Amino acid sequence: MIERRPRRLRQTAALRRLVAETQLSVNDLVAPLFVRQGITDPQPIGSLPGVVQHTRPSLVEEARQLRDLGVPALILFGIPEHKDAVGSEAWNPDGIVQQALRDLRDELGDDMVLMADLCVDEYTDHGHCGIVTAQGTVDNDATLELYQQAAIAQADAGAHLTAPSGMMDGQVAAIRSALDSAGHLDTAILAYAAKYASSLYGPFRDAVDVEIADGGDRKGYQQDPANARESMMEVFLDISEGADMVMVKPAMAYLDVIAKVRAEVDVPLAAYHVSGEYAMIKAAAANGWIDGDAVAMEHLLSIKRAGADFILTYLTRWAAEALQ
Repeated sequence: MIERRPRRLRQTAALRRLVAETQLSVNDLVAPLFVRQGITDPQPIGSLPGVVQHTRPSLVEEARQLRDLGVPALILFGIPEHKDAVGSEAWNPDGIVQQALRDLRDELGDDMVLMADLCVDEYTDHGHCGIVTAQGTVDNDATLELYQQAAIAQADAGAHLTAPSGMMDGQVAAIRSALDSAGHLDTAILAYAAKYASSLYGPFRDAVDVEIADGGDRKGYQQDPANARESMMEVFLDISEGADMVMVKPAMAYLDVIAKVRAEVDVPLAAYHVSGEYAMIKAAAANGWIDGDAVAMEHLLSIKRAGADFILTYLTRWAAEALQ
């Protein structure tokens, strides 16, 4: 019997490149960006080294540079000056995200896909993703009306794609109906379909100045980390309601879910490499415990290998430069 030695194909960098099963490129990257109302200079985010809350002008400049690096898309999060119980700045035509979307569309046109996160937690004074009842729970159906208004505002402002992240039952159907009724038939929906109640979102909440009131949490509407089969139900529901793409969030701790979704659905699949996953790399690298760049690339390759078509990641700018 002829001996076949797998190591023969690992001997040189060129050989390893030639037979690599997974290819990561700049086309796989989506940059999450933050824009804050009422600031005159970009504000660093302490728990997300290298990431800032942008002004409107600095956001446009960052997007222009990402475009020039070949990055195909960004997703936008807003931090308003004023918050209220229903998050009304989320659908204010002059709200910070709507203003920023118009700036970006004027500058970039269709050169980049402009995604807008659709939720109200950044805009509510209680930090929840919807209307809170007297009992302290989120009113699912009343919240859908807020999402409909926000979706229309984002599409009016130039978003190519709206990305509902609140995990309300029926949110995709409600948003699709509202967009179609407003004449935005071509505005796509990227559903945060399998979004877990993860402990990895802390730095993101610093970035958007969100603190859930009274020590609360979102376990009543985000998914239990113990469950994987439940994700498929959520994914299939969102697709049946009109989602053009679906997302798994977080990424690294849920590679099994990414792989399962990829095996069972044909729509484009996104994965969100979240703030905590990014911050752990940065913290460990700063302490000299790991090679931060090597681990970062390993994370992105692992997510792609599991089946994601594209990755939302705070590593986008670094990766785009590294992959040139």
